[in-house]
Amino acid sequence: MNAQASALGRLRGDFFGGLTAGIVALPLALAFGVASGAGAAAGLYGAIVLGFVAALLGGTRMQISGPTGPMTVVFASALVAVGGDLAVAMAAVLVGGLVQIGLGVLRAGGLVRFIPYPVVSGFMSGIGVIIVLLQSAPLLGVAPASSPLGAVLALPGVLADLNGEALLLGGLTLLIVFRTPMAVSRIVPAPLVALVAMSALAVAAGLQVPVIGDIPAGLPELVLPSFTLETWTTVALLGITLGVLGSIDSLLTSLVADSITRTRHHSNRELIGQGIGNLLCAFVGGLPGAGATMRTVINIKSGGRGRSSGVVHALFLLALLLGLGPLAERIPLAVLAGILIKVGVDILDYRMLRLVRTAPRADVAVMTAVFVLTVLVDLIVAVGAGVILSMALIIHRLARQSRLRVRPLPQVEEAGGVPAGDELPGLDSGIRVIEIEGAFFFGSASQLLDRVDQVIGTRVVVFDCSRVPFMDLSAQFALEEMIEGLHAQSIAARVVVPAEIHAQLLRLGAPQLPAAILYDELDRALAEARRLAAARPQAG
Repeated sequence: MNAQASALGRLRGDFFGGLTAGIVALPLALAFGVASGAGAAAGLYGAIVLGFVAALLGGTRMQISGPTGPMTVVFASALVAVGGDLAVAMAAVLVGGLVQIGLGVLRAGGLVRFIPYPVVSGFMSGIGVIIVLLQSAPLLGVAPASSPLGAVLALPGVLADLNGEALLLGGLTLLIVFRTPMAVSRIVPAPLVALVAMSALAVAAGLQVPVIGDIPAGLPELVLPSFTLETWTTVALLGITLGVLGSIDSLLTSLVADSITRTRHHSNRELIGQGIGNLLCAFVGGLPGAGATMRTVINIKSGGRGRSSGVVHALFLLALLLGLGPLAERIPLAVLAGILIKVGVDILDYRMLRLVRTAPRADVAVMTAVFVLTVLVDLIVAVGAGVILSMALIIHRLARQSRLRVRPLPQVEEAGGVPAGDELPGLDSGIRVIEIEGAFFFGSASQLLDRVDQVIGTRVVVFDCSRVPFMDLSAQFALEEMIEGLHAQSIAARVVVPAEIHAQLLRLGAPQLPAAILYDELDRALAEARRLAAARPQAG
């Protein structure tokens, strides 16, 4: 009985989540279609086809897919580049879908797992702020700005032109979505309550507020993507751009969904599902798209947790296309704005924001940089910059943790062992030990070359790398360069490395690092160094 109730609860959540996401997706799909130059219907076709296919075949169960801003911009550029020829532009969409499928088959989606949490946090909070800023004007009954910065700059004009009736609807919507008791939301999501109640109020009271407006009707006609020898390079380049951009866009949305629901998506399956969806969009003249962050979050917040939520979203849009459009044409944009502002507030990463004062400064700096770039520049640029900044900080930390010390090896009796430090008495044996501890890589290799003056005038140098966990090619070259300089001054060298690095150096066949000077044990290397020092004159 409990299992049945749980299943019914999930279905109810998916239905309401998909329905709410579909209502929010409607004006966005129409707007993206118009902005692309292919027409409002193209946006709707893309939202239906991609939304349905990606929901069934993708790797993120609660993801809502459809036209997105970045994909619309690239497609609009493609349409202009091919002189407005829709068939050729759709060939680029087809190539983009194939690229996504190829990336999924090659298992490239797993790379998204390497995005650090501060990057995801800054991205999420940035999206939340973007949603709030962009919806501030529609909440007041004024046309929205095209960018977050534009929304801030336009605020004085928006306040001067505000529509009092729209503000009333928007304010009541915010009251409903923020204050509806959880007991009610579990049965009917607060966003859907606000949407139905406020739309009915606007119609009953005859309020003069901006609404969604006319919705295209009728099924799409078949489009056969085509290109010529003159356009194939343009089609290929734009298609690859669409494929890579759509993949990044979708996987970032998947990460946001994971963060909210504490689940894990299947990256490669998501890419394949998105690719098949975009490929089919090319044959119906639909706008290409990706996983849509805002629509996915509102689906989750309205109860959606399974694939059926994405299917409901697509079927709702299809029903409007087949004749139910008049039911949605009178929905006030101020009501949608109020619902979306709640989504924007919810998506802020409060867990990370609460730790701003106590978290490591480097992580806070990465989060802040990604947040600022997300809001002011571009989502993809922000994530790319965040990953690069995180990598640079990790390299800096590893380099600082690396230790390099040069110490003389005092002369002792054979049975006496090896002294532990520089302070023990004993005659100079003519041997210097260069101890390297920690990661030995391009970030720390320069320290070695800086110490060359400290070993001039000795007989043998032993490089103790026994506590080095890994060595990259830059470090190997630095070691070779150091040994070559020592040989030029008649100073012998021996190198102690862990067994794994020993095997790695032998496979590389480095000319200055032959098997004869490589050792797995420090004691053996020091014994050989003493023998060599006794047989060699002091270098001068």
